[in-house]
Amino acid sequence: MVADLKALLDPASTARLVVKIGSSLLVENGHPRASWLETLADDLALLRGRGTGIVIVSSGAIALGAALLGLARGGRASLADAQAAASAGQVVLAQLWASALEARGLKAAQMLVTLGDLEDRRRYLNASATLERLLELGAVPVINENDSVATEEIRFGDNDRLAARVAQAANASGVLLLSDVAGLYDRDPSDADAVLIERVEGVTPDIIAMAGSGSASGMGSGGMRAKLQAARIAERAGIALGIIDGRCDHPLSAVQTDGRGTVFVPVRSDNARKAWLGGRQAVEGVLGVDEGCVKALGEGASLLAAGLTSVEGEFERSALVALHGPKGERLGQGLVEYSAAECRAIRGLRESEQEAVLGYAPRAAIVHRDHMVRE
Repeated sequence: MVADLKALLDPASTARLVVKIGSSLLVENGHPRASWLETLADDLALLRGRGTGIVIVSSGAIALGAALLGLARGGRASLADAQAAASAGQVVLAQLWASALEARGLKAAQMLVTLGDLEDRRRYLNASATLERLLELGAVPVINENDSVATEEIRFGDNDRLAARVAQAANASGVLLLSDVAGLYDRDPSDADAVLIERVEGVTPDIIAMAGSGSASGMGSGGMRAKLQAARIAERAGIALGIIDGRCDHPLSAVQTDGRGTVFVPVRSDNARKAWLGGRQAVEGVLGVDEGCVKALGEGASLLAAGLTSVEGEFERSALVALHGPKGERLGQGLVEYSAAECRAIRGLRESEQEAVLGYAPRAAIVHRDHMVRE
């Protein structure tokens, strides 16, 4: 059990660790922070030598590619610019990591993934198998989102959540986010009275309310809210997640010395399929339910048509949908057993009334509890 940040870096409690590096740490004014990367590589080699399996999730391709191609606004002026910058920058990024790791006797292996690779169950399992084999062979997978082909509608958008999903796929027990802030504060960290929260047990609405949305540097696409979403994804799989300030040299050694940062200790651990389902992001619709259904769902029941009050979106059977209560509060998400049109047709009906509308015997539920995860 990971109790604090030092334990997160201890092979006895974290056999496999996903380390995410933000753009602002790796790139400065369009150029790699080569000397800083060397110190981080030293830290990673030490961890690997102690027996910890390492997976790297690295940002920086767009920032590097934008400088290489001379693109304005760091390559983020348009989707086309971002895709072009990512395509050019990914070559540079891969070379940086391969060189830094090889100098320390480690073999780098590149993986570029899209949202769909981890949202689709079969592709997720293929990615998981690849990661497993690479780690068995002693390689260090270096992963980034494939921004050269991803669009705004089908992308993670930040590597914090990607790191949490990769941790699930890699069967890791810990995630460490290296950022430009020291961790989660109880208010805006620019406030002189802000207090660093060193340990969080469960990402509650009150915890989420503490987070701002932007990154401190303005370079990256994430922010504290994205990091908390990543912590929730990790939590479902029983994975601990830490946030530390990575701006200093030897950032992993520094946290092993002072333990400064925030660790999110999981208070739940869903089975593998439900953890994957809970981490999915691309919902195709929203189902609204009444108060009685909210209570029933809280007790572990399936979503029945009788409690369904509204249907948003157009989707087919087996689509991922979000579940909302009467006040619009998010209750969870799951795989729906009917199309949107069928959901609308049997909305509010009891089982005995549904066959006449559907033209066939109704299924057990709109969303079965086995295919549902609750907030």
